[in-house]
Amino acid sequence: MLLEFDEQNRLIRDRSLLDPTHVVEEDRIVGRDEQLQEVTKMLRVALGDNRPPNLFLYGPSGTGKSLITKAVCNNINRICESRDIRFGTIEVNCQDLDTLGVAVYELASRAADKAGVEVEVPKYGVATKEKWDELYRIINENFDSAVFVLDELDMLVGRRDKKEPAFSRLLYQLSRAGANDELTAHISVVAISNDTKMMESVGSRALSSFTPEDVHFDDYDANQLQAILRRRKDAFFDDVIDEDVIPLAAAFAAQTHGDARKAIDLIRVAGELAEREGDDRICEEHVREAQDKVEKNRVLEVVRGISTQKKLCLYATAAVAAETADGSARSTTGYRVYQFLTDSLDTDQYHQETYVNKMKELTTYSLVEFERRSHGPSSGMFLEFRFAEYPETILETLREDSRLDMVGHEEVKNVVRAQLRNQR
Repeated sequence: MLLEFDEQNRLIRDRSLLDPTHVVEEDRIVGRDEQLQEVTKMLRVALGDNRPPNLFLYGPSGTGKSLITKAVCNNINRICESRDIRFGTIEVNCQDLDTLGVAVYELASRAADKAGVEVEVPKYGVATKEKWDELYRIINENFDSAVFVLDELDMLVGRRDKKEPAFSRLLYQLSRAGANDELTAHISVVAISNDTKMMESVGSRALSSFTPEDVHFDDYDANQLQAILRRRKDAFFDDVIDEDVIPLAAAFAAQTHGDARKAIDLIRVAGELAEREGDDRICEEHVREAQDKVEKNRVLEVVRGISTQKKLCLYATAAVAAETADGSARSTTGYRVYQFLTDSLDTDQYHQETYVNKMKELTTYSLVEFERRSHGPSSGMFLEFRFAEYPETILETLREDSRLDMVGHEEVKNVVRAQLRNQR
């Protein structure tokens, strides 16, 4: 069977170009000239005996923040090697780090990997200060200059009994260590976040020592997404992609917040579907099939593993987003729809704070994003949720749970519309 599949037409030539996390050459980076120049200009001082400034890169997911940072740091590393400068990029994704101590150990572990040495303290059972000391030791002994890249930093909240989030304490300690000579190497911190309001949660001490240069990343539009996909077209063999494939994949991705990762995933899945079906070309139908597959797979993967209460919170919020012109849902409105659902199903009903916390937890699956907002003194503060996929797809998937399907879809719509009228 393997040999039979091997003899079928192969359409994909270089799969690495269809991996959204793969660091590509600069000429493949599209629509980010300004951001590329800014990040390069500010980090290039690492090529000499100087400390680069700290950076805060913010904007929606899939807009090139991590890609540009990695590309610039890779170029700096190559030049530093030719100049006998020991440069390191210490990168961590904070999404799965639950405490400050775990984050510091992860930084030490990544630094040790880069340097080819061992971490000499355990991950658990020692004070966080010992982990900081070990991180400083590794950096000081093995690097002249280092950039700490903290991706999805806003996810590092830490224990709730602390007065400020763990990411604030991490920024404070790293930036202060460089100023207090605990680190003899020149270090810079690049904080990356989808939450444009993240810096508002940083404590005053951390903010005064971190003082970053801000670099904003907008959504990609359909034309930019097309250009990104055309720069990766050589991932496929020559003349196997129909002309309307790239514009359609870009249009789908542009509809869901201009996410380049989504566009690249779509065209990859379309190619894989065409290969599996034994077709000799990738056509529009493969892209449409890929769109359904990518959306439903992501949503199903999340929904199958979450609790009933999280499903209710997600359903209520998606129902609101499906009825708004811009696809957003206020936490205050979503909570009232959640109350209707729990009353209808005669199930436990939690306070609004718990509803908000459960929705925040769902951001770790990259299914929903939020921003803190206020529409004037009379409305107060609230969170505004936006979905990475179509809200309708999320609702359709959630209704596969027989209990949720007991509440009539039209009835929920009517409740949402009434709440939206009150919202105005």
